[in-house]
Amino acid sequence: MNTFLQKTSRALLGLSFALIAAALFLGQSGGLASIFGFYGVNSEAGLNTVRIVVALVFAAAAVLALLSLFKLQYIRPLALLILFISLVPLLTLLGSAHWIDSLGGFPAIGSGQGVIKYFALTAIGLTLLSRSASQSQRYIWLNYLPVGLVLLWIGGMKFTAIEAQGIEGLVSSSPLMAWLYSIFNIQQASNLIGIYDLIALIILALGIVMRPLFWPGVLLCAAVFVATQTFLFSYPGSWQSPGVLASSGIFIIKDLWFIANLLIMIDIRKRQNCPVEMRCLSAF
Repeated sequence: MNTFLQKTSRALLGLSFALIAAALFLGQSGGLASIFGFYGVNSEAGLNTVRIVVALVFAAAAVLALLSLFKLQYIRPLALLILFISLVPLLTLLGSAHWIDSLGGFPAIGSGQGVIKYFALTAIGLTLLSRSASQSQRYIWLNYLPVGLVLLWIGGMKFTAIEAQGIEGLVSSSPLMAWLYSIFNIQQASNLIGIYDLIALIILALGIVMRPLFWPGVLLCAAVFVATQTFLFSYPGSWQSPGVLASSGIFIIKDLWFIANLLIMIDIRKRQNCPVEMRCLSAF
């Protein structure tokens, strides 16, 4: 199957992979030091070599994502490659570099939060590999899990001072969110964002089993990730130069992966609701 929603999800992956690859080729590290330090790569020369290799891997993934829009035969190689891309950083969660013990084990700002975003790719890769994913309820849950996890973890961190201060630059630069600081102090504004994140993940979870809540849940969660993408235009630190993401920009654009998760969930739900498969195909 190659529906419009499926193609859109892979197009978003391809866009993010291409931009990340370009940034890595042009010298950005994107948190590679904290990831590959876990594997014993600590020298500057070693990290530079890793940066080029990772850039090539992301570039290959971008090409496969583009080709998969036109030929279904490229979906499986894409799925396997993005599973590999996700596995390498996720294994580093077994180490201590990404964790803040004093906060009960939350992923550290930037480093750990960037790593847990790779769960989105794991879910997408497993879904792409499955022949039964198009109408299976378990694949809705599979793609919900990274969305729920990142909103729970990052939303939970909003109640801490380190996160509240960490997002101040992003929020104050955003025309969508800067108004919060005219009404609330830095911590109060962060708390409100955290509350929203937690409500969104709960409503979407309920929406998987209570269908009237599915679309409200999707829209609430999508608003989080779409709002994050606006930081690419409002936050001065997002770009190293025109068209080249800075490290902050690499962190931000990974939220496109969660939008892809949501699109996959919508596609599966629409197929479940469609009694005749060909009607679903003609609509999407």
